Amino acid sequence: MSTDAPTTTHQADSHDVIRVQGARVNNLKDVSVEIPKRRLTVFTGVSGSGKSSLVFGTIAAESQRMINETYSAFVQGFMPTLARPDVDVLDGLTTAIIVDQERMGANARSTVGTATDVNAMLRILFSRLGQPYVGSPQAFSFNVASVSGAGAITLERGGNTTKERRSFSITGGMCPRCEGMGSVNDIDLSQLYDDSKSLADGALTIPGYTADGWNVRIYASSGFLDADKPIREYTKKELQDFLYHEPTKVKIGDMNLTYEGLVPRVQKSMLSKDREAMQPHIRAFVDRAVTFTTCPDCGGTRLSEAARSSTIGGVSIADACAMQISDLADWVNGLDEPSVAPLLAALRETLQSFVEIGLGYLSLDRPAGTLSGGEAQRTKIIRHLGSSLTDVTYVFDEPTIGLHPHDIQRMNELLLRLRDKGNTVLVVEHKPEMIAIADHVVDLGPRAGTDGGAITFEGTLDGLRASDTLTGHHLDDRATLKETVRSSTGMLSIRGANAHNLRDVDVDIPLGMLVVVTGVAGSGKSSLVHGSIPASEGVVSIDQAAIRGSRRSNPATYTGLLDPIRKAFAKANGVKPALFSSNSEGACPNCNGAGVIYTDLGIMAGVSTVCEVCEGKRFQASVLDYHLGGRDISEVLAMSVIEAEEFFGSGDAKTPAAHSILSRLADVGLGYLSLGQPLTTLSGGERQRLKLATHLSEQGGVYVLDEPTTGLHLADVEQLLGLLDRLVDAGKSVIVVEHHQAVMAHADWIIDLGPGAGHDGGRVVFEGTPAELVAARSTLTGEHLAAYVGA
Repeated sequence: MSTDAPTTTHQADSHDVIRVQGARVNNLKDVSVEIPKRRLTVFTGVSGSGKSSLVFGTIAAESQRMINETYSAFVQGFMPTLARPDVDVLDGLTTAIIVDQERMGANARSTVGTATDVNAMLRILFSRLGQPYVGSPQAFSFNVASVSGAGAITLERGGNTTKERRSFSITGGMCPRCEGMGSVNDIDLSQLYDDSKSLADGALTIPGYTADGWNVRIYASSGFLDADKPIREYTKKELQDFLYHEPTKVKIGDMNLTYEGLVPRVQKSMLSKDREAMQPHIRAFVDRAVTFTTCPDCGGTRLSEAARSSTIGGVSIADACAMQISDLADWVNGLDEPSVAPLLAALRETLQSFVEIGLGYLSLDRPAGTLSGGEAQRTKIIRHLGSSLTDVTYVFDEPTIGLHPHDIQRMNELLLRLRDKGNTVLVVEHKPEMIAIADHVVDLGPRAGTDGGAITFEGTLDGLRASDTLTGHHLDDRATLKETVRSSTGMLSIRGANAHNLRDVDVDIPLGMLVVVTGVAGSGKSSLVHGSIPASEGVVSIDQAAIRGSRRSNPATYTGLLDPIRKAFAKANGVKPALFSSNSEGACPNCNGAGVIYTDLGIMAGVSTVCEVCEGKRFQASVLDYHLGGRDISEVLAMSVIEAEEFFGSGDAKTPAAHSILSRLADVGLGYLSLGQPLTTLSGGERQRLKLATHLSEQGGVYVLDEPTTGLHLADVEQLLGLLDRLVDAGKSVIVVEHHQAVMAHADWIIDLGPGAGHDGGRVVFEGTPAELVAARSTLTGEHLAAYVGA
């Protein structure tokens, strides 16, 4: 029997869009948009136009908040509390998995292997198959120390109390000498204190150890030593107590505190952190005071002798972790042991994912803190590639960062694979190669900051190309090769560079030119530029490390702009500068200068309300009576960079020191930012340009930039190239590690590393002008650059 009745769509299948209405997060202006599910949608627009506010701050944030609410109140108490985004309607959300650019945990113990669970699988493998047998998986972990103990315990049984002797032991894999860190440190005591002074006179030269602070009071009032005696006059016992005393409880006044020798205290508080995660002044102190050497006992493997002695076919777990992942995958493929078949299958799949995603050149023992933003992001993607979840929303933040045009093709295939499994893929991106694979494009703008936050286009790629938007105009932009290149004014010679995977590289970097160092991801560019260029006077290095700042930090405080402004206000009004700081004497007493009052509601999302005393201005009312050029300090902080540049450039408020900082901010394309905008609200591209503007003031002859186009829209790249040209024309030398073809085409000289990644790279495969590279087409970069410029 056949029925010709029309097929009706089931009600459950009708929810095929994510609907956003009235989004007002950060600079979004009542944005309403419908995003198709189970499709790949790319969000474009200039840096600061509101892409991340819509994708991360609204859609992903609300999805995560609603998932958190499904847990019990007890569990929610342990989770970060998320406020509901400022939006009228959010419909059709699915579980959001965020794969962002945040560097991986900057914990000194974290490696690529521990961060991706591969080490956990290898430990089980070696505990089952390793010969000789040394113990459980813990015996192969460099984070577990071997401990043993014995003693009597008291038991009550049937009304009788008996004592029994018990002993226990845990076999861990931690190297006892370096405690699983792979390196040992020697502290130069002369950098910790000036032995000609006493503690009371400020002998300690460690950051945070001021003569009147608690850190020093513990030593001065402990009773172990005389605070008024110069350190060089201490007896042997006093010096031992001062430097190496075991932790002991002491009473100072009416407080119980722990007294500990200075050396172990500094080791615990400063040296246990990853160097990359330290604040700049602490990092400078550590670099000055501490020398790190590879642990002589474990050879830097972090593992105990027993863990290194157990092997599978002559390969120890230390050897396996030191192998390049592509080689490790081949080794695991060669293992055939039915008793651990499921484990081997999972391990093969994970290692294969590393290779597919273009990270086969890493090794498992690589510290996680040394991965670039792009590498960290791709490492996180590995967790999701083998997942059998469907109907999930994957949210990516510029997945092409740190990728050579050759690698972007592989990334595109991965994103399409995730979509084809039935997932919604949302990507914030600037690169035309990735916008090209989108099923749907949402363009935000028209400009950045307060001039952005609106949707200027929704539709297909062809529609975007034809639209009258900034992205549409620039989508097919292709930089052309320069007709004439600058000539060099000297040479920076690097000889025998062998950091990481470099193979005794000899290269001469011309000075007085715009030099671009390029090559596929993992070919050794950063190793050459950051590891081999001598960090001498006059070399200003601007890397990709994130700007750290609280919600009290803003562009004015970060760039040092506030100091000359405060002094100008103080001078004009005959009062002290501290009054014009919202973190100091001038702060509103009700909100302590934050402008808002935060109320913590335990497991519920905290509430922030604008302070009713200062109305969000952050200053005491009396401070706002002081004016400079007719404006008070809160009005100055509300100005945009462009307004402020004009304001401090002439008239009563003329302040040359402030004007020069503001002109640098305008130079890097941040003219629209307001001076008092919290750093936490800036986009990734804006933060990097803020950092660049700060470094432009440094007196250096050589600037080394690491992928300055990160987070930049095609239209902003032109402005960046103009800035680099101005630097070179002013007599500086600029060396840029970069993948963006527009920057390569604009270079005077290109150094191409390769030919591949990891142990297939580390060599210079081309040196010369961009025109010669395009003509030769002898490298992957040459082929892609030739295609880009249409040669």
